[in-house]
Amino acid sequence: MNIMSLLPFVLIIGAMFLLTRSQKKKQQQAVQMRDQLTAGTGVRTIGGMYATVKEIGEDTVTLEVAPGVYALYAKNSIGAVLEDEEYNRIVHGITDDLTIDTPVVPDDASSLTGDEAPKLDLGKKDEPKADEPAAEEPKGDEPKDGKTDGEAGAK
Repeated sequence: MNIMSLLPFVLIIGAMFLLTRSQKKKQQQAVQMRDQLTAGTGVRTIGGMYATVKEIGEDTVTLEVAPGVYALYAKNSIGAVLEDEEYNRIVHGITDDLTIDTPVVPDDASSLTGDEAPKLDLGKKDEPKADEPAAEEPKGDEPKDGKTDGEAGAK
């Protein structure tokens, strides 16, 4: 048998070995993370829910999903154990960094233009002011553009 005919099989077996090895390493890290759970730790479940660990059993975890609301979850359903700062930032919106010097950007651009630009109202026509003479409007049956039915270009 030729060595070139065995090469594809060797490559396939090698690729399968590498894939299963990396998957096993990820599983071991997840088990280690779940074993390090302590009461009061903020977690995210695999479904995306944030909660606080209250009790830890052998295969289950009791999570406080809202104040006074407890739910029993399998340990395998814990997707991530969060640091206290990250949990408070996500769930409560609390940040410990009070020295943020970034400027606050408004929702609209009105404060970015300054006061020197006049405000334009593009939706309405200007009404004539009291000191300005009003434009003459056509009287009676005369059309506004000054054309009659007999003239060329009349509608």
